Amino acid sequence: MKRGKIIGIGALAAVLVAGGVYWYMESSAAEKTAQAVETVAVQRMDIKSTVEATGTIRPVDSVEVSSKITARINSVLVKENDTVTAGQVVATLDGKDYEAKRDQAQYRVTNTRAKYNRMSYLESIGAKSKSDLEDAEYNYDTAQSTLEEANSDASETIITAPISGVVVGEPKTAGTMAVQGSDNPTVIMRIADLSKKQIKAKVDETDIGNIRIGQEATFTVDAYTDQKFTARVSKISQTDVSNSWDTSSASSSSASSSASVIYYYVTLDVDDPENLLLPAMTARVVINTADRNDALVVPLSTLKTDAAGSYVLVLQEDGTQETRYVETGIYSDEYVEILGGLSEGERVVSTYTAKVVPMSMHAGGPPPF
Repeated sequence: MKRGKIIGIGALAAVLVAGGVYWYMESSAAEKTAQAVETVAVQRMDIKSTVEATGTIRPVDSVEVSSKITARINSVLVKENDTVTAGQVVATLDGKDYEAKRDQAQYRVTNTRAKYNRMSYLESIGAKSKSDLEDAEYNYDTAQSTLEEANSDASETIITAPISGVVVGEPKTAGTMAVQGSDNPTVIMRIADLSKKQIKAKVDETDIGNIRIGQEATFTVDAYTDQKFTARVSKISQTDVSNSWDTSSASSSSASSSASVIYYYVTLDVDDPENLLLPAMTARVVINTADRNDALVVPLSTLKTDAAGSYVLVLQEDGTQETRYVETGIYSDEYVEILGGLSEGERVVSTYTAKVVPMSMHAGGPPPF
């Protein structure tokens, strides 16, 4: 009998020990699960919303100097990086052929004028008809027109700078044939006013709606990686870079069908008081599209979205999580402005780690003894 009591007491003790172990492991698992959730406080700060783009630096005013006549270059009077003023002679062309044409035209004017004067006298005394006088007058007028054209062509042998600026790149050398033409004329030299520069940047269609004239921007270039330059938006293109809206153009339609992203050109006026920037440099631009001072914010990583809108998970005092839909404002790289749905100081869930699974889920109850 005493032996049976001892066995019963031992069994009861074993059950109590097993139950204690089970309770401890369950509590430990629950505590680890709660610790697996990390939160951040809803806070206030100043934030900026920006749009990033890449563009090319170019002078505001630049010209390609070409010839209005076809002739061989006789001399080039400037070299690369020379500063020139508007109206300055920068090159001359071989004008022998045009001078000869001008002399011939002048000779013809002299002859036709003499014939016209003589015919006018003869017609006045009845020796010639009015028709003969009109023919002489026509020949004289034609000769004068030819002379004016020859004088104009001869004057084009002197090439002057259309604007004040700097010679950019190497000019053509003496002896080169300068070909006239509206489609593909010979460019003798390029002159640019480097005192005023712009950036022509490409902005994604998802961002173009946030761009406004006058917005401030900063940018960097590879030549001066430790320096930030400033600029302002001065123009926003009304068509995309490929003119894909123009369905009459075969090239634009094929480009639009193959392009996955549509871009628009945005022009920015550059501040460069030290004249450090050069044409064709690549600029990495950050346009400031909006500012908010003392805004209520949460990290962008805490914001989630579903069909009903944007929401965050708010940690309650009892450790539970509440799904809270919020109204958002502007976005920065790391934070989003909260216009409604949250209060300063509330804690929202930021990250998760793997949850610790309670032991009972493995065994279905306390371990056997």
